[in-house]
Amino acid sequence: MYTQSITRNHRTAFILLIDGSGSMTEELRFRGRTTSKAEAVAAITNDLLFELIERARRDDGVRDYYDIAVLGYSGNDEVKSLLPGRGALLSVTQLAALDVPVRRELVEHLLPDGGIALREIPSPAWVAPRAAGQTPMGEALRRARDLAAAWVARPENGGSFPPVVFNITDGEATDCDDDELRALAGQIRSLHTADGHVLLINIHIAAGDDPRAIFFPSREEADYPNRYAALLYDCSSEMPAIFEEAIREAKGPAALPPFRGMSYNASAAELVAMLNIGSVSVKTE
Repeated sequence: MYTQSITRNHRTAFILLIDGSGSMTEELRFRGRTTSKAEAVAAITNDLLFELIERARRDDGVRDYYDIAVLGYSGNDEVKSLLPGRGALLSVTQLAALDVPVRRELVEHLLPDGGIALREIPSPAWVAPRAAGQTPMGEALRRARDLAAAWVARPENGGSFPPVVFNITDGEATDCDDDELRALAGQIRSLHTADGHVLLINIHIAAGDDPRAIFFPSREEADYPNRYAALLYDCSSEMPAIFEEAIREAKGPAALPPFRGMSYNASAAELVAMLNIGSVSVKTE
């Protein structure tokens, strides 16, 4: 299980759910500067999309290794695609062909004399930051479930590495209770291809480095004295063995699998690590 390499004949899918509620205006430190959670998550998401395009690029152009969806949830019950173009799920070649604005980000870097300077880095901006209203996470999970169900039902995807769903949030659902959230998460995780079940990774981000943070917890870390952290643990997938080396590299060699695909009070850097581990650890040919 979870052994199928990604090829043009065996593509996979990545579905990102991004909390765009009002609390995402809260500030954090990201790449040496203070910015809102919404701006940091948008920048990190755009970096991931760029990385996926580049990983799919070969001498003959960008190959269709991935299908990608980015859904934002905010307002009352608003869930919509944050990518331009038709449809929620785009192939990586469609994503690469989109005409999108270029953002210019100021990033601190260290000078030879030990000083700090700001460097302006241009990069494509498929996703813009959003922060308004409530947190309709339940509806977002329903949309992800339906997208993943349709994807695994296609005959051409029957033997592929299963989709990976990332849910990035800084708060609790406002449109369902804990039991409903567990049920929706279970429905997503029950979907499968011949290579394995759909993976659901829940990433709760915080405004700063919190000593209570947990990151890809192992079983001995599961007894966390926080109701919401326990809920996210219950809702998340156990990570297959293919991800264990990358997770141990991020956590430290003493960390022992199995690991659960979730975080609580994660920093921006840990969000980057979780997205990278969940998306680029799968072998691409």
